[in-house]
Amino acid sequence: MNKEAVIFNIQRYSLHDGGGIRTMVFFKGCPFRCPWCSNPESLSTDVQIMKRESICMCCSAPDCMSCKNTPDECPTGAIEKIGEKMNTDRIISEIKKDVVFYESSGGGVTVSGGECLLQQEAVYELLERCKNLGIETAMETTAAVTIKDMNKLCDYVDKFLIDFKIIDRKKSMEIIGLDTDILKKQFEKIISRGKKVIPRIPLIPGFTAEEKNINSIIEYLKPFCERGEIQEVHLLPFHQMGSGKYKSLGMEYSMEKNPEMSDEEAYIIEEKFRKNNIKTVLRGD
Repeated sequence: MNKEAVIFNIQRYSLHDGGGIRTMVFFKGCPFRCPWCSNPESLSTDVQIMKRESICMCCSAPDCMSCKNTPDECPTGAIEKIGEKMNTDRIISEIKKDVVFYESSGGGVTVSGGECLLQQEAVYELLERCKNLGIETAMETTAAVTIKDMNKLCDYVDKFLIDFKIIDRKKSMEIIGLDTDILKKQFEKIISRGKKVIPRIPLIPGFTAEEKNINSIIEYLKPFCERGEIQEVHLLPFHQMGSGKYKSLGMEYSMEKNPEMSDEEAYIIEEKFRKNNIKTVLRGD
């Protein structure tokens, strides 16, 4: 088989998403709507056009958003096509370019999104081919969508990076549209298969970083840590690095005035985990 998927980026030489030097394959499309999402181009499964006014020369229109040029015609790269249909053969050919780096660094391939499990058949095929090539695999996921074949998924993925955001089900459904009951069920199934799992918590002031939410996440994760089923938790402080993408895509961004998390605030939250004997990695990217 040579299944096709909509991919919005293949990022080489990534250093943070699974260990070692990695190739990140970003699958387009996400069923959830986190207000703080830093990759709004990942939300739709459609191919989109992004227009960056900051580098537009206004060569054929009064402003970049009304420019009629195509991405290929734009002289500055201000107009960019986001998303492309790619078959597995083509993705694998890109991955193979970096095999030497995986071998020397303990790296591999990480599939991400959006929510990569929206395109499960293509994801399964890609991961299976990576495993057949001896390439270590990782997956970034919410684990809150229906997984068609959990056994197959666990056979093909060496490491899962699973997001924990708002753990209260009612609040999560209202704000994000994510059912945390499904997340917990899938998370526990993956753990039961003995897979390496790294919970990741975005620290968003006013949302996930609220004391009650952090305490509830700690309470849920602590037993897994005590049993040695989880070795570490990643904390991801909120930043505004993706805010400009919303304007470039003609999308509204509700978090523009939301403050970034200070180092001091992040360290206070990190200390809460450490006091519960949960090892943390505080990420700044």
